[in-house]
Amino acid sequence: MLKVNVADLLRQLGTRREVRRDAKVDGLVLSTSRVPDDATVDAEVTLESVPNGVMAYGSVTAPWVGACRRCLREATGVATARFRELFERRPTEGETYRLAGEEVDLEPLVREAVLLELPLAPLCQDDCRGLCPQCGADLNEGGCDCPAVETDPRWAALDELRFPPIGEER
Repeated sequence: MLKVNVADLLRQLGTRREVRRDAKVDGLVLSTSRVPDDATVDAEVTLESVPNGVMAYGSVTAPWVGACRRCLREATGVATARFRELFERRPTEGETYRLAGEEVDLEPLVREAVLLELPLAPLCQDDCRGLCPQCGADLNEGGCDCPAVETDPRWAALDELRFPPIGEER
């Protein structure tokens, strides 16, 4: 449950409270990675009463899975996002969140923060060698017997082209 009663905070300006919530949040999916349906999203939030409403700041973490962009094996990791957002009675669309009565619903904030941190191009490991473009062999398990790719002779002149490092003159 990501709803938090903030009645005590609204009574006195500048009051703070730390809140920790663990919840399952459905539908955290990008085209390349996702938070598993059975996974728990952890949110550590400090809520502070401000003149316009309630300021929420802290972090959220969630495990993710996806297909490695190079070898297509399962890649996993943990997405961690920091946030600082305002909840107010009359929110500005796209800028602040809704303060409903004496309660804040952290789910939209958590959902947005996690989705922004999910990798667009997951890797199973930083040095993943990927698949052979000719036979499809997993190069992480060893080489393959495919011949080296020949360069198209029409582009061969570009192989000779060399540029000096940036900042050096020719």
